[in-house]
Amino acid sequence: MPIRVNLDVMLARRKTASKELAAAIGITAQNLSILKTGKAKAIRFSTLAAICRELDCQPGDVLEYAPGPEPDDSAVADGEG
Repeated sequence: MPIRVNLDVMLARRKTASKELAAAIGITAQNLSILKTGKAKAIRFSTLAAICRELDCQPGDVLEYAPGPEPDDSAVADGEG
């Protein structure tokens, strides 16, 4: 996926634990982990805003566009994946 999540970098810069951030923004530690590892397919703007508020950063500090080949979702939709 061409979108990279740099949440782990921001957490380290702010010396904040994932569990602390999850509690502060009102999501589960498991959901934050899914986001942090880049496995999430989407993020709500309200969640992104809360992350930025708590980590005192901008959305671009958390998300990064890295051009490259995108996976072909049609193969999965057709039952081939």
